[in-house]
Amino acid sequence: MEKRESDAQTSIDGHALRPESLMMSYGYRPEWSEGSLKPPIFQTSTFVFKSAEDGKAFFEVAYGLREPAAGEESGLIYSRINNPDLEIVEDRLAIWDEAESCAVFASGMAAITTTMLAYLRPGDTLVHSEPLYGGTDHFIRHVLADFGIKAAGFKAGEGPEALEEAVAGLAPGSVGMIYIETPANPTNALVDIAHCAAIARSLSTAERHVPVAVDNTFLGPVWSQPLKHGADLVIYSATKYIGGHSDLIAGACLGSKTVMAPVRALRTFFGSMLSPFHGWLMLRSLETLKIRMVQQTENAKLIAEFLRDHPAVEKVYYLGHIDESDPQYDVYQRQCLAPGAMVSFDVRGGEAEAFAFLNALKICHLAVSLGGTESLAEHPSTMTHSDVPKAEKERMGLTDKMVRLSIGLEDPQDLMRDFDQALAAAMKTQTLAVGD
Repeated sequence: MEKRESDAQTSIDGHALRPESLMMSYGYRPEWSEGSLKPPIFQTSTFVFKSAEDGKAFFEVAYGLREPAAGEESGLIYSRINNPDLEIVEDRLAIWDEAESCAVFASGMAAITTTMLAYLRPGDTLVHSEPLYGGTDHFIRHVLADFGIKAAGFKAGEGPEALEEAVAGLAPGSVGMIYIETPANPTNALVDIAHCAAIARSLSTAERHVPVAVDNTFLGPVWSQPLKHGADLVIYSATKYIGGHSDLIAGACLGSKTVMAPVRALRTFFGSMLSPFHGWLMLRSLETLKIRMVQQTENAKLIAEFLRDHPAVEKVYYLGHIDESDPQYDVYQRQCLAPGAMVSFDVRGGEAEAFAFLNALKICHLAVSLGGTESLAEHPSTMTHSDVPKAEKERMGLTDKMVRLSIGLEDPQDLMRDFDQALAAAMKTQTLAVGD
């Protein structure tokens, strides 16, 4: 199969096709694979060259030995370098973010770590928002630190002053990257991407551009496109909404061809690329990405309202509750197309009450991860973020009473009944504790 992007149907009568339509066929033609409607799984390690000259040319482009000629694309060599399933899913995923280049990875953490190491060097400072996903936090604290890479954190949701304080005293050229999660996991706090881009420019030099990388997993490419707000790189745990069925592990990084070049090169030599089968699964998932996220978002709105009014709930962390009086309102209006389907809340009490709630759930599953068709609940403080030091968790607002929900596609009334009876169990635990 030879990839011919120019052959793809992208418009009709001068009207550009929407991403929802392009997810069905872009980057693939049935005649390339015996008329198969869907791309087959190219479960192969290597590809046969038509000639030795082709093999030489393919390697020259793939290894950056020369610039490709006009219209020349890297031919298929070896599935660690390129594979039809990965190329098709990368082409389609790039449409949502209007990115020039996309690389898919074996996991979200593979995407995060490969991207960071493509740009960070010993002696650099990584400026990052807090809180971050627990795996990312661990990598920064315990792995990058061993390589002599320092970290300067700032709390998400606290406005531009927090970032400016974090970079105070850092000289241009000393910062390797600004890395943010927005919305933050699990607090849903927002970070102003445009402001990060402005700070990155002030820290850049003629020899070194400071990239802004955004983990956009919580909202996905349907509800937020960070590249449009000044980010250089957007990263996804594609396991979550993009995969969407809790049956694959994957990651992705997107940006311009120039900024993605070192990421793609390092992926080749780390071998952290996605497998052909999981690329094929992602192609299946992309066809229903928007319809799933729309319904999950609608369900989450109802659940968040229910939780906000429940006597057993102390506080709800949900983007849809941000109003004009909130300092984050302007950022939300500029960056977010919808509030998404992630809802966190503080149960009245502490760990015992949170655990009682989680243990009483009947249709919502007690499991980590998010973005799947089923609703999931977890306890960040002792699960996904358990490795974060206690004092840091308290500073970031990751308390023992916080529960994180990923709202799925179940009937929202059924979910509310489930949450109501589970919250009743939490209140009973609190009553028994008082009685003792």
